[in-house]
Amino acid sequence: MTRTPRTPRVAPSAPAKPQTPSAFYRGDAGWDTDASIGHMLRLVIGTMNRAIDARMQDDDLTAMQWKPLLMLRLGRADTAAGLARLNCSDNGAMTRMLDRLEAKGLLRRVRSDADRRVVHLALTPEGEQVADRIPAALSDVLNGHLDGFSQPEFEQLQDLLRRLIANGERVTPAPTGTGRSGGGA
Repeated sequence: MTRTPRTPRVAPSAPAKPQTPSAFYRGDAGWDTDASIGHMLRLVIGTMNRAIDARMQDDDLTAMQWKPLLMLRLGRADTAAGLARLNCSDNGAMTRMLDRLEAKGLLRRVRSDADRRVVHLALTPEGEQVADRIPAALSDVLNGHLDGFSQPEFEQLQDLLRRLIANGERVTPAPTGTGRSGGGA
């Protein structure tokens, strides 16, 4: 399998900031869910999650279970609260997920020596092996979803998604508390 080279993360060139918000959608009875980018993005995420679930079946992981393992392996977080923030989940749901991963022997909890109230998470050797297989599965799934895209189209899609994210962060107040996110429009 040939892998597409990783595109460096470069901030997109900032388009001229409009004086008023865009008006691509109208809030009237003519609302078309199938034309909603939020709905389309949810459909894409749904097909990706189903494909990842199928790929991760050999490791007995669901789409929701591989994410904490990968984030731990990448060093993006090492506590339940940190993983909950990264995965847009509440702390209780993340704790239950971590209980399942611990029962599978993929991670362990380690109380902090510096602050006994803090519990750090660490992958077991088996958890490291499983986490090391996740990027290849994700690459296969993402490449399958990008079938037929040219390199410029791929880069344009990345740029457009970064702009959507930046716009969303600009107009949406940061969540407080659990880090939960709302549903897509």
